[in-house]
Amino acid sequence: MHSISKISKNGTYLQVIWDDGKESKFNYMWLRDNCPTAHDKDSRHRMFNILEVSENINPINYNVNQDGQLKIEWSEGNHTSYYDLDWLRNNCYTIKNNEKYNSPYHLWNSELEKDIKSIYIDHEEIISSEDGLIKWLKLLHYKGIAIVENSPTDKNSAFPVLNRISHTRETFFKTPFEVINIPKPNNSAYTAHALRNHMDLPWFENPPGYQFLHCLINSAEGGDSSAVDAFAVAEYLKENDKETFDTLVNVPLKFRDKDYTQQAHRGFHAPAISLTKDGDYHDVRFSVATMDALDCHPDLMDKVYKSHHRFGNLLHDDKFQIKFRLRPGDIYSFNNRRVLHGRTEFNPNSGHRHLQGYYMDRDEIIGRLNYLTQ
Repeated sequence: MHSISKISKNGTYLQVIWDDGKESKFNYMWLRDNCPTAHDKDSRHRMFNILEVSENINPINYNVNQDGQLKIEWSEGNHTSYYDLDWLRNNCYTIKNNEKYNSPYHLWNSELEKDIKSIYIDHEEIISSEDGLIKWLKLLHYKGIAIVENSPTDKNSAFPVLNRISHTRETFFKTPFEVINIPKPNNSAYTAHALRNHMDLPWFENPPGYQFLHCLINSAEGGDSSAVDAFAVAEYLKENDKETFDTLVNVPLKFRDKDYTQQAHRGFHAPAISLTKDGDYHDVRFSVATMDALDCHPDLMDKVYKSHHRFGNLLHDDKFQIKFRLRPGDIYSFNNRRVLHGRTEFNPNSGHRHLQGYYMDRDEIIGRLNYLTQ
């Protein structure tokens, strides 16, 4: 339980010195906005409207009362607030912003290929046990990649194991979408061509968070899979080529779908690397196939192309990517906004290759993992 040793009033904040010597600076408007009476007791939604006070609101009296609460009498609204000290300490943005951030992601490179079985998990283990489901979710969240093995190979048979997490996300490709070689394809995935490592649907404002590719048949020559942890490549650039990294973070690229079966084509501008508020990696958008004609500022175009060229080559460098072959019954599962995926060319006359694909939003994986491990 925390206690306060000293409080003083400053221009726009209360300075609090805690009993352990740590300091907090609580902005007056932040304190008034977070008064416990500001929230509805049932819904817990904030009902108080901070817009109804002036920008000059401040405490006219403040102290720690006999109940161990911070008591503040406000200059406006004839209102008094009472704050639990543990709540204040746990929500102190001064202390939080001085703490070192630790990323939850376990970055990997080509060394993972030597320990490829570490990302495999048996289908029955997930279906029959909560521990198995948690193991799968942890692989998906922390490493961004997992392969479920020994799954059924009937069409649409991935739904039971996916529904152990949550519902799938529907797109205009339908669910599941069929990854097979077809005449007059509307996507390069539906050919026998090699696919460079890429993100699916980068032209969406919010691309699917996770993708699941369920292998039903893979008897054709070629068609081996690849994967690369794009966060690890971004981290390499951050440490070794900051100018390229900054360009990839700060300059939006243009992505566009040109599917001939669609009457309207979607497009979106986004940087190749986007970061969270903590400076961690949020997503990586890379797709040679669907990057549209760039419209960056002319003074930046040369730098943007050279940065994209360097990034793209690293994303296919054998130092970073892993290669493997999917077997019937494997479900290749990965964070679509972190782990880029590809495949080698295959010969459709030598056998059959049929995968069924599913999408799921990232919130579903994180929410389910949090629920099961809280």
